[in-house]
Amino acid sequence: MPDYTMLAKTLQSLTQGETDTVALMATVACEVHHCDDRFDWTGFYRVTGPEMLKIGPYQGGHGCLQIPFARGVCGAAARTGTVQLVADVDAFPGHIACASSTKSELVIPVYDKAGALIGVFDIDSDQPDAFTQEDADQLTAVLGAIFGGREILD
Repeated sequence: MPDYTMLAKTLQSLTQGETDTVALMATVACEVHHCDDRFDWTGFYRVTGPEMLKIGPYQGGHGCLQIPFARGVCGAAARTGTVQLVADVDAFPGHIACASSTKSELVIPVYDKAGALIGVFDIDSDQPDAFTQEDADQLTAVLGAIFGGREILD
């Protein structure tokens, strides 16, 4: 389990004053990817048009280039605005296999300061049932602080 307090402090330090969304996404993807061995692929899919996500900054192997809101775990997170905590991707209806090694997935919707959906943060693992509700809650708080300007509560 990552030290989420340290991760939040590190990211806050690295991103303080930065307003460019892509720079923020690249920094978050890198730091989160390297903070836990469970994280096999870590990155963003950005909202680039109506009901469409396109690949953003990421760490790991190749990702899908685009994902409609109507498909997959990332699409479900964007479409519903809810965190998707998937223990077994093969059991998820409509899962898109961008990498055959993915066994479980955590996808978190990301909002800007105005509350508009700007993308989703996707973490894949080659381990089944790799993610916990604590992972989801802690990362949601970190993303809210960086992109939405909210405070992280210790």
